[in-house]
Amino acid sequence: MHIEILVEDLSGKVAMDILVPKILGDAHTFRVHSYRGVGRIPRDMRDTEDVRKRILLDNLPKLLKGYGKTFAGYTNNYPAAVVLVCDLDDKCLKTFRAQLYGILNSCNPKPQARFCIAIEEGEAWLLGDLPAVKLAFPRAKEEVLNGYVNDSICGTWEQLAGAVYAGGASALSAKGWRVVGAEKSKWATEIAPRMEIDNNQSPSFCYFRRKLRELVGR
Repeated sequence: MHIEILVEDLSGKVAMDILVPKILGDAHTFRVHSYRGVGRIPRDMRDTEDVRKRILLDNLPKLLKGYGKTFAGYTNNYPAAVVLVCDLDDKCLKTFRAQLYGILNSCNPKPQARFCIAIEEGEAWLLGDLPAVKLAFPRAKEEVLNGYVNDSICGTWEQLAGAVYAGGASALSAKGWRVVGAEKSKWATEIAPRMEIDNNQSPSFCYFRRKLRELVGR
């Protein structure tokens, strides 16, 4: 099977490129597409007028329609699916899922798709494996890591920054969003290879893992 994975930023792509083979093995193919932010679902689910901005949710109606048409041309011997991976942030999960399925159900033909939402943010999936965090960052602050509640709405990336970055989230934020983004990619690069994907404590990561395996029949 082939899986197209859509993520909202470069750190998400770094993590997916490492974690997906851990989940699926080598029998399937995948490609990860990173965007320049999550954005928002367009009003009335209309296609965005400027796809060059590469904002994930802004482009989602057009993307899913395109995948529907592309996948319809594949034979049964070459099944394919698209998987959206993005942060919940401060959205209502139930409402957000309903909006995503509204877009999917408006597609004709409709692609096989799964929507996997990191709660609250993608760093929750890294924090779901504290031993991996400690292996990657031996000097990480134990009291910060041990105080984290999996998939809690707590400012997740800030929590990880507080554990592994000198000066914590405030010092990192002061350097600007480009530096924040680069640091998030570093966290993914260092932590993801050390993760035991079947022992992860993040419920939203476990949902992602399960949906990938369901797609390929595992």
